[in-house]
Amino acid sequence: MTVAEFLGALASSDPTPGGGTASAVAGAMATSLLVMVTGLAKSNSSTDEEKSALAAARQALQPLGRTLAALADDDAAAFDDVMGAYRLAKATDEEKAARSAAIQQALQGATIAPLHTLRACADVMAHAGVVAASGNRSAVSDVGVAIGLLEAAAAGAEANVRINLGSVRDLEFASATGDETSRLVADVRRRAVAARTRLA
Repeated sequence: MTVAEFLGALASSDPTPGGGTASAVAGAMATSLLVMVTGLAKSNSSTDEEKSALAAARQALQPLGRTLAALADDDAAAFDDVMGAYRLAKATDEEKAARSAAIQQALQGATIAPLHTLRACADVMAHAGVVAASGNRSAVSDVGVAIGLLEAAAAGAEANVRINLGSVRDLEFASATGDETSRLVADVRRRAVAARTRLA
């Protein structure tokens, strides 16, 4: 899809792509911006340590960007599975039981997809401070945009985790997933604040 086509798909009445996909794409865009800045050292004022830090961040960020791009599709596919499960036959007790089990399995899948997005955003944000501190000063706005996009992506992923988690009956899964989600969101927020202080 072109950007215009993707925006049109988001605007359509189809349930996918939706917020989960948009969150993953926002995270992927943020990662791409950070990767771009890792290639813009502070010219002659850069120390060997700063250049090394940017190179290490670039190596870590590139695969994370690919992961987030793939998660955009994964999230849409996971929600399509939920919709498909709800369309299963329910005329007999056996069909009702099979449908219920399929719905629960699909809901867990639709919870895990945005959780993966949230994990990836947290991993990307872990490198934002290094890029903010060691990157070229002319690109501080790009890093700032990346940080904001990562925060939005993480918030969107959290919202999608929690809305699906509300219908999951596996209490152990729900508790563990909810706890991890809270921890990751707190980590993203903390690292975002720290990274912004290094933009000055």
